[in-house]
Amino acid sequence: MVAYTVVIPAAGRGKRMGADANKLMLSLRGKPIIAWTLQVFDTDPWCEHIVLAIRPEERDWFEAMMAHIDTPITYVIGGEERQQSVYAGLLVVETDTIVMIHDGARPFVKREQLHQVAEAALQGGAILAVPVKDTVKQVERHQIEQTVPRENLWLAQTPQAFQAKAILSAHEKAVERQVLGTDDASLFEWLGETVQVVPGDYHNIKMTTPEDLLFGDAILAKGDLQ
Repeated sequence: MVAYTVVIPAAGRGKRMGADANKLMLSLRGKPIIAWTLQVFDTDPWCEHIVLAIRPEERDWFEAMMAHIDTPITYVIGGEERQQSVYAGLLVVETDTIVMIHDGARPFVKREQLHQVAEAALQGGAILAVPVKDTVKQVERHQIEQTVPRENLWLAQTPQAFQAKAILSAHEKAVERQVLGTDDASLFEWLGETVQVVPGDYHNIKMTTPEDLLFGDAILAKGDLQ
């Protein structure tokens, strides 16, 4: 067993979802998206602590919706950028633990995958990812410049797991040097650290566009997430 804390940035707005408010509040089969996500961690005995980075004006809503969660939750104020929210969360995490960083809009990660990433993080950074299935084109001004070989291309997912002290150091250096990474693993890579890829699942989608709500409903209908 590898005990871990999970940091979940939940202060976004969901512009691509076309929502007027936080997309994590949108309902999926009668329950907010974020509630489905937290359920995964609340039911995992390896998860000791949940850190939610939120907007202060939404705290009452989150506290009411998460009142049933047994795992301890700490709320922190998130930033305009995802990286700022993650950093705020890392500041309240014990430095001698494994920390996972997970998108609040990915409610379909499986417990087995959480455990695999947590175990891999004992040796350094680790992320869930899946191989690219489609042919990839590099495009400039709507013209194809080249077809990119996809054999070594993977799509990064979350959670991404690290030793808490190490990823906090990466974020601190990024703040000092005003570096904005595409994800937390990219900051780890930027410092020359090794990140292991753990094969993920194509069901572990990020709820980003209105179409994803349809996909999410279909995934829940299958009922095989654990």
